[in-house]
Parts: sequence; structure tokens; C-alpha cells
Amino acid sequence: MKLRPYQEKTIDQLYSWWNTNKGNPCIVLPTGAGKSVIIAAFCQKALQDFPGTRILMCTHQKELIEQDYAKLLIQWPEADAGIYSAGIGLKQLDNAITFASIQSIYRHAEEVGHVDLILIDEAHLINHEGTGMYRTFIDDLTAINSALKCIGLTATPYRLGHGMITDKPALFNGPLIEPVTITELQDLGHLCRLTSKATGEKLEVDGVKIVGGDYAKNQLLEAVDVPGKNEAVVNEVIRRGSDRKAWLFFCSGVSHAEHICELLIERGISAACVTGDTPKAEREQILQDFKDGKIRAVTNANVLTTGFDHPGIDLICMMRPTLSPGLYVQMAGRGIRTDPGKPNCLVLDFAGNVETHGPITEVVPPRKARKGRGPAPTKICPNCQEIIPMQYKACPVCFYEFPKKEETERQFMLSKLDINGGSKHYEMEVFAWHWSKGESKAGNEMLKVRYYSPGYKDKVNEFLLLWHDNMFIRERAIRRLRELAEHAGVELWASFANVDDLCRELTAAKHPTHLIYHTENKYPKVDVCFWNEEEINAV
Repeated sequence: MKLRPYQEKTIDQLYSWWNTNKGNPCIVLPTGAGKSVIIAAFCQKALQDFPGTRILMCTHQKELIEQDYAKLLIQWPEADAGIYSAGIGLKQLDNAITFASIQSIYRHAEEVGHVDLILIDEAHLINHEGTGMYRTFIDDLTAINSALKCIGLTATPYRLGHGMITDKPALFNGPLIEPVTITELQDLGHLCRLTSKATGEKLEVDGVKIVGGDYAKNQLLEAVDVPGKNEAVVNEVIRRGSDRKAWLFFCSGVSHAEHICELLIERGISAACVTGDTPKAEREQILQDFKDGKIRAVTNANVLTTGFDHPGIDLICMMRPTLSPGLYVQMAGRGIRTDPGKPNCLVLDFAGNVETHGPITEVVPPRKARKGRGPAPTKICPNCQEIIPMQYKACPVCFYEFPKKEETERQFMLSKLDINGGSKHYEMEVFAWHWSKGESKAGNEMLKVRYYSPGYKDKVNEFLLLWHDNMFIRERAIRRLRELAEHAGVELWASFANVDDLCRELTAAKHPTHLIYHTENKYPKVDVCFWNEEEINAV
């Protein structure tokens, strides 16, 4: 099986990460990027490069185990591989590569013995604090082999209540390996686009307590599982989804999923319900019938957010309000795979999740301690009701052009935006900027951008380490340079004689109107730049 360029890039970046970093890397891959294929190719390369290496691939769902194992045998038919999972009925440990269920294996480190590499799918599930099945198992394996290396894989590199997956005290170290984005995969045609219309019905969560960073389950269920509201939502889905073939409902609890399924059947829609209580054989039959088109709609409660892939899903109904960006992305991700004849996937968000978190391509990671919720930078097109990023000047669906806002004076003050997780952020009006080439205290060459406030009373510096030895720091700086140059209207690939010419060109070009910064080690650090009033009002 030939790898796509970004899949080869993933493996190359993983090897490069070990050359410049210590600890355990984490790879971020969007849903539908072909994670199983990458895992298979990496295992083959690792064993060919380092014969005798023993690899353990762990995850929490048997469907993921079966999928990863099958892809390995397609990639490498003669692979020495086995499965250790009570749910699958196999406990094989005498292989170079073992695909294991963490629930089945975490108490058996001594039986497993020496392992060189452990790969963990859905790595965002690992506890930061050193507790739980994964951390217990890894600690026990490390006691056997102190040189054990861990590799995480996830589509959502953050945990509710903890922040980024690399925030201390975490198992994984930064920087994250991020070889490709959702937008890039959509542009390449490997993922389909989501379209999200504003719904007539809304699920209200006022008064529902927040526990552990998300809505309290019992109170949430009581608030949203209301007969009249359920009927209204189902009627709207049937009306809006008349041309859609495969509907997937995310509900707020078991009874909610059952009630929605009953209403669908009453209205002549072939439907079934899947919950954690659904017997294994029945669940597998329901999902197979769904994939075969025998069932049009499936309702579920906390079951099908991961480990379930049906490319034909072209309508997702969100009836599960959540403050977890990870859960939101996982739900939306079920509809992002491509399928013949599927132009896009319609997301009917009765839960207000798009409004809370923004587009899945622009989701902001959770804070370490989240208190409440604020509006995300989105707006609704008045012509077609598409939910789109606030900064868009025209709707990408119907091409409606938003009217320009009249310029108004604005009192700049402490911003509520918290990009960096708990630190104070400040807004500054930008009067001018200046670009120059410099050198860091560590001796690394860099570009320096100095932003000036009106009257040059205040200044904030930003440093782009374009020539750093660390490939990930270097690539991050290049992406930032491209972003700033694009907004400024400067063509980076023009024939500048030298870096000084580039700096002069950028200094003379269009600068941001405002920025938000925070202080780090007593020095200001830029978080985000704004280039017009619409972007500022989105905060």
C-alpha cells in the first residue's frame, strides 16, 4: 500500500522528533487521515530498521484494535503480529507486534515482559496525574525496560480540565507532531466538508451545573430530554434531512437516545438505538445494517464518538451539549469521511456546540480549569443560515456579502481571551511595526517583529526562529511568517536579494490594527493579531 505524502511525512517527522527531543512524542492526526495505515507503515519500518524491536499497540476499543491489526496485515502480510483482547477472544503475546486492549492487558505487565515501543491510540484519554490504567501499565513496563518509548496518537491533543496533552505533568512532551490539518485534507479531497445550518429548535442548558469542566450528566439529561422538545427536533431533522441517506444522532443519555429513536420510527424513519447496554451481537448487527443502508438513522449515547467509521454518514444531529472541545470534534468527525456521491455532511446542531466551540478547524483547546463558557468567533449567514467563522466577509456557501461595520471608537481593556491557559491577556492598538534580523541569547538567528502602540508609548516583540535546529520550532516559525506576510500583502517567494530586503518590504507593508499579548517571564508575548474590526469583535 503506497502512503500518501503527508503519511510519509508523519513517519519522517517522528524520527526527526527523536533526533532533537527527549521523552515521549504525540502525533496529531485528524479523523480520516488514515491513522491505521500510518501505524502499520511505522511498525514495519521500525522492525526493519531495528530488528528484534518489540512493539505494543494499545487502545480502549476492540473496533480500533481490529482495524489497526487488519491494516497492518494489508501493509505487511508477513508481519509477526498478534492480538491481546478479551473482547475479541484472543490473548497472544509471543509476537513482535501486539495489538492490545488496555482494559485487558494493564494488570499483566510482567506477563508481557520487555517492550521497546508502546503506541497509544486515542492518547488524549491518558490521565495527566499519573493515575489510571494507562499510567499504571506504562509505569510497570518502564520498571522492566527503563528505555521504553511511548508514542501517542490523537485527533484532539487536549483534555478537559487539564489543557494540552503536553502540559505538565503529562506523559507526552512537546512540541506536538502535526503533519497535516483538516483543512489541508479537505483541500486535497481526502476529507469531505461539513456544513452546519442554524436550527429553529435549541436545547436549553440554563441552570445545568458544570462538574469536571462539562455539564452534569443527570441534570443535562433532565434539561434536554423533554417530550415536546424531542418531537420538535425530530420533525425539523426529517424536514431538513429529506435528501440525506445516513443520519447519526448524538444524544445526552440512554433514555434520550431511546426516546429520539422511538419518535423517528413513529414517523416512518427506519431507526435503531445503540447505548452502552446494547448487547455486543445486537450492536454489531445494527451498525452493519446502518452501513448497508437498511437503517437510515442511528441514535446513540456516549458510544459512537470514537472507533466507529461509516463514510456514508451525511447528516449528524447534535443533541448532546458539551463544553468539551474534544468531544465536540469527535462527534463532528464521524461525518467528515468521503464517500461516492456524498458532497458534504450536514450538521444540525441543536446543542449549540458550534456556537460554543467554533468551526472544527479553529477549535481552541480547553483551559486547565474552565469556569463557564463564552461565545466562539462564529456568525450566521442571514441568507442561508450557514454557521461560519466571524472573520469571513462573504458566506462560502451562498456567497452572501456581509455589510461593512461603521468604524466606532473602542475602549481597549483587559481581554477575556485566554489562549495560553489561565494567564492574563491584554489588547494593544498597533500604530506601526518594524521587522529586522537578530540573534537569540542561545545564538539562534531569527526574525524580530516589533509592534508599536500610538505615539510609540508601548511596544511588543515577536520572534520567529526560522533557522532553529529543532525542525518543529522552525516549521512553526515558517507558518507564522507566511500568515503575517499574507495579511500584509507581501509575496514571500518574490526575489528578495537578502533577508534585509524582506524585512524592509514587510516593515513598509500593511500592519495589524490590534494585537493581544500576555506576559511570560516578565516579557510580553504575542498571542494573536487582528487586521480589522470584525476580527476584534469576534473575541
